[in-house]
Order: sequence, then C-alpha cells, then structure tokens
Amino acid sequence: MRIGIVGTDNSHVDQIVRHLNTDGAAGDARVVALSGGRGRRNDALAATGGIAEIVDEPAELLGLVDAVVVADRDGARHRDQAIPFLSEGLPVFVDKPLARTVEDARALIDTARAHDAPLTSSSALRWIPDTEALAARSAAGGKPELVVVSGPADPAGDHGGIFFYGIHAVDIALRLAPGEISGVRTDVTDTTVVASFTAGDTRVVVNLVKPGSADQIPFHAMTFTREGMVQQTLVPGADYCVPGLEAFLEMARTGRPPIGYGDLLRPIEVLETVATALALTEAPAGVRP
Repeated sequence: MRIGIVGTDNSHVDQIVRHLNTDGAAGDARVVALSGGRGRRNDALAATGGIAEIVDEPAELLGLVDAVVVADRDGARHRDQAIPFLSEGLPVFVDKPLARTVEDARALIDTARAHDAPLTSSSALRWIPDTEALAARSAAGGKPELVVVSGPADPAGDHGGIFFYGIHAVDIALRLAPGEISGVRTDVTDTTVVASFTAGDTRVVVNLVKPGSADQIPFHAMTFTREGMVQQTLVPGADYCVPGLEAFLEMARTGRPPIGYGDLLRPIEVLETVATALALTEAPAGVRP
C-alpha cells in the first residue's frame, strides 16, 4: 500500500514514517510521497524513511499513492487538501481535527459518500490503551449519565486555536457519550474554557485548561452512572499515534471506516460552537464576528 502524506510539519508524521518505513511494522504499507511542509523537514523525513517523491501540491500525489494521510496542523486547510483524493475514491485519514467548520466537515463527508471513498478522522488519544480501558470499564457499567473530560487547550494557539488541542478532550468525551449533540454552552474563565452539552441522554462537561502553569495538566476522563463512577488519567505513550494509524490502515484495506460519519461530525459541531463563543467573548463591544 503506497501512502502519501499532506502536511509534514506535524510531529505525528515522524511516528507514521518510523512505524511504516523505518520499522516496517504494518506489512506492505509504506509512505512513498510527501507534500507540503518545509523543504529541510521534508528532506529529513525522506532520508529517514527512504521516501523518493516530494511534490509541491497535494493533487500531485494522485497516481503516486493508494491512500492519503492529511496531517496539516490547521484544520481550516483540510477540506481543500483532502477532497481531490476523496473525489478519486482514495481512502483518506484526516489527522485531527477533521475541519474547523461544520460546513467543511459535511463537504468532506458528502464527497466521501458520493465517491465511495473511505474517510476517517480522530484524535490520536481516542485509540490509546488508556482510553480503550476506560471505554471498556465504562461500558460495563451501563450507559453513563454524565461524562467529564479534562485536558489542555489554548484558545489563542497557532493552527486553529481551540480546535488544535481541544479536539483531543472533545473526541474522547464523545467516544464515551453517543448520541445527537444539543445545548452546547461555553463558559470562559481566566484559566479554563468549559464546554457543556448533551449527547443523546448523557450530560457532557469538557474542561479545556489554558496554558500558563509550569506543567501541562494531564488528560483525564470520568463517567458516572447511577451505580458508580470510573475514571482514568490518559497518558499518551511514545508511539501514541500508532493505534489510530492502524485503524486507518485497516479501513484502507477493507473499505470500512472505523468511526461512523455522524460521529466524525459531532466533535466539529461542539468545537465550532465553542470557537464562535470565544470569538464573541474576545470581540470589542458592539462588534460581532
């Protein structure tokens, strides 16, 4: 399987190239071409992974690859980067977030459906062993009535503000709380952005902690039922991107996305609402973005 990567400045790309090319840990799957990113960065990745092709524009990967990872750190660019490949029926993994607007996310999903092109996107933390363990323990106790997830995020950060890191905690929360999103509320303090909403019949609270302390807070999740509570600190290991990469490779081989398309849309619904609330909070008096 020939894999192309769009957007190589993301540190996740190092794990992908190491796992597939250096370690040869996924059978015949190899990264064979790169697009985007800085010249020296691409040259280093090419040397490390034995990658022969570096092209300027994403569409130039067509004909060179069988599947694509869109790894650009800014979700605002993902729609334009992924649609050329989905339109040709290629399997595409869009690294988090899928997009920065519901409109863009729907356009990606609609294109995937129209061309029978498998599409997936997720936070890498969705698949790590700690999250898997928490999901299993939570499911054993029945459907949760309350899910609380906390993690770091910077509303003013590069690469899309709250979307760039906020997607981790939101995606974890929504893995634990299925159902339609409603009633998204955003509360902002000096230290935290709190998103609270209902997913199906489950109340969800996501605490996004702004940078500023000496140590970054860990990701942590709790689920509550009438009978009890389970909780887990979620610690990414050295190869925390690998489980999500393996889910993508399985999709590419079978044509079956690991996450339903409705569930791809839900975190973007939440985060777009949060981002809009943050923009209103920061706007001068009388100005509405």
